[in-house]
Amino acid sequence: MNLNRRSFLAVPALALPTLAGGSAVAQAATAQPVLTGAEQLAAQGWRPLAGRKLGVLSNPTGVLANGDHIVDSMVAAGVRPVAAFGPEHGFRGSAQAGGSEGDYNDPRTGIPVYDAYGADAAKLASLFTKAGLDTVVFDIADVGARFYTYIWSLYTAMLAAANVGAAFVVLDRPNPIGSRLAGPVLDPKFASGVGLKPIAQQHGMTVGELARFFAAEFLPGDGAQLKHLEVIQVRGWRRDGFFADTGLRWVLPSPNMPTPDTALVYPGTGMFEGTVFSEGRGTTRPFEIVGAHGLDWRWRDELEKLHLPGAAFREVYFVPTFSKFVNETCGGVQLTVTEPQVFDAVRTAVAMLVTAKRIAPDKFGWRPDQVIDKLSGSARLRTMVDAGAGIDEITGAWRAELGDFGRRRRPYLIYR
Repeated sequence: MNLNRRSFLAVPALALPTLAGGSAVAQAATAQPVLTGAEQLAAQGWRPLAGRKLGVLSNPTGVLANGDHIVDSMVAAGVRPVAAFGPEHGFRGSAQAGGSEGDYNDPRTGIPVYDAYGADAAKLASLFTKAGLDTVVFDIADVGARFYTYIWSLYTAMLAAANVGAAFVVLDRPNPIGSRLAGPVLDPKFASGVGLKPIAQQHGMTVGELARFFAAEFLPGDGAQLKHLEVIQVRGWRRDGFFADTGLRWVLPSPNMPTPDTALVYPGTGMFEGTVFSEGRGTTRPFEIVGAHGLDWRWRDELEKLHLPGAAFREVYFVPTFSKFVNETCGGVQLTVTEPQVFDAVRTAVAMLVTAKRIAPDKFGWRPDQVIDKLSGSARLRTMVDAGAGIDEITGAWRAELGDFGRRRRPYLIYR
C-alpha cells in the first residue's frame, strides 16, 4: 500500500487489544499506567510481528519495564530479527558522543548488528538489502530537540525503507519534555547531521508523531513513499505531561543525558556546544552545568535578575574530565528547572548567551567552525547575539515561523 499525505493518516496500527469504551488515546488518564508501544507488543509475545523479516533500529532505550531489551525479548519469544542497527552511541550504547560501535555479531543473541550512525539513506538501504529484511522496527527514546540525532536516524531509516520497499513500524514512547514548541525552525540551507529537515528546535512531538510528519511532509519531496507505516501508540499518556508523570524507568539515551532533568534543559543549553564555553561534558550534570575558565559569580547574579520563568541558577565551579577545559577549573552556573510547565529551554539559553557575551566578552565566543549555525538552524542567532540584540528581540525573530510549524504539524499529532 502506497502512502500519500492524505491517505497515510488513516493507516491502522498493528492489531492490539483496546480498552473498553474507546481508543487508546481516548482512554488516556493519569490514573492509568503508561504503556509504551514496545510493552504492548511484548505482552502479546510479539505475535503481530511474527513471520516478518525484522530489522530493529534501537539502542539501550528500547527497553521494557522488566529491564529486558526488546531484541532480547523478541528472541526469547521466538520472533528472531534478521538484524539490528545501531545509531550514534551504538546498539548497546557503549560509545561516546560522535561515536558508534561498528559492525559485529551481538554476543547475547548472535544477531548481526550494523552500524547505522552517519549512514545516508543509500548506505542504509544497502544494509537493509544485505540483511534481507522486509520490515524495519524503530524503538529509540528521543528527548525532544531537533539536534538530538536519533530523530534523523528515524528519518534516514524511513527513506531507506521506502527505497527498498520495506514496511516501517515505530514503537512509540512519550516525549519526556512534553509538547512545548520553542526555538527557530531549521533553514534547509543549514541542513546537517544535527538537523536534516525544517522542524522547530524543540518540536514537541513523539517519535511516532514525527514519523507520520516525515512520511507525509518530507519523503514525497525526496522522491520516496513508504510501503506501509505503523505507529504502535503509547497508552495512558497525555502530551502535556513530563517524564516524571509516566512512571517509566529512565534509561540514558546517550552518555551525556543522565536524567530527565537534563532532557528538560537540553533543547536550549545544547546550543552551548557551538560556543567556546563548556556545556558540562565531563561533569556529572552535562547541559545543566555551563561555564568557562575564568568565569565567576557575576554571570549567575545577572541571570537571576532576569527572573526567567521556571528557571533557577546556582553559582558553580567545576573541572571537566573530558571535552572542553579538561582538568581546568571553570566557573559558571548550574541551571535547575523549578516549574517545567512554564520553563522555556530555548529562551532561557538565549538569555544565558546574551548575558555571557555582555558580562564576559573576553571569554565568550563561538566555535571557529560555527557549528552554532547548524545547531540553531541558521546564522540568525549568532549574528543577532553578536550585534547586541536583546532576549525578546532574538526570540521574537522566529515567532511567526514557529507558529507556522505548529499549524503544519497539527494533522500528524496522535495524543491529546
